[in-house]
Amino acid sequence: MTQYQESARKVASRLKDLQAGIPGTMKAFHDLHTAALADGVLSEKTKELIALALGVAARCEACVAFHAQALAKLGAVRAEVEETLGVAILMGGGPSVMWATEALTAFDEFHGQAS
Repeated sequence: MTQYQESARKVASRLKDLQAGIPGTMKAFHDLHTAALADGVLSEKTKELIALALGVAARCEACVAFHAQALAKLGAVRAEVEETLGVAILMGGGPSVMWATEALTAFDEFHGQAS
């Protein structure tokens, strides 16, 4: 299992614990997540690209892992992720450059192209 696959697995396990402790809050968050990422004027894939960029700008490892995984499942290609990361770098500066490398690693791992 690769680094980001393991990270996503661990966080998913911890989320189950959080769900047990605060089920109402977690259900509300899940419902918000589902509604926010649903196809609309923007596609689910476009919204996941935005979420990845925000995860990079926020320097959130679990966010990067989950959104990279979702993008791989949605059929995103590396070029789409790279352009998205360019916007994240624009908005987040130097620290986002470092996290963009992590996001690309995560995408490659989930996409099966890790080198």
